[in-house]
Amino acid sequence: MTSPIIAILRGLTPAEALPVGEALIAAGIDRIEVPLNSPDPLESVRLMSTAFAGQAVIGAGTVLTPEDVTRVADAGGRLIVSPNMNPEVIRESRRLGLESWPGVFTATECFAAIAAGASGLKLFPADQAGPGLLKALRAVLPPEMPVYAVGGVGPHNFAEWFAAGAQGFGIGGSLYRPGDSAETVGARAREIVAALE
Repeated sequence: MTSPIIAILRGLTPAEALPVGEALIAAGIDRIEVPLNSPDPLESVRLMSTAFAGQAVIGAGTVLTPEDVTRVADAGGRLIVSPNMNPEVIRESRRLGLESWPGVFTATECFAAIAAGASGLKLFPADQAGPGLLKALRAVLPPEMPVYAVGGVGPHNFAEWFAAGAQGFGIGGSLYRPGDSAETVGARAREIVAALE
């Protein structure tokens, strides 16, 4: 069962990658992205992809170019998450057999992303969009296309987003902040997973 959470580990260092990844997986979060504006992100992706093969889907966030996609794939990443909707990034991700989750905000961006082959859609920034926008989009989007809300979402409003049609969430700062111990991240992850249930 794939978790409806993508953990966003912005600022993670390679030294923290394995203990933090292990804590997340133990708590039941098995999709992890390391944003490319983190310190040495591809090394963190490489370490986790190797250590957690078969246990978790590891990848990168803030992926802006097709060249970035290739670098993530070379590091063993399987998940490409972007803040924006770039058809070239989506097509390159899919060509390499990776999941592609572009950032979208409008119906036009959603349908352009689907046409380019997106695996799922990342409504971002979700706190600016609100559940009302997602509900309106869900009325016209293909029912099988997953939409994850990312940005300002957490246990306090999961129910509202699920009711609006979200299939999952990208969780960043309320799960991990630079310097947090693996124990702290694990405790937060367990709270988040419990809130989903």
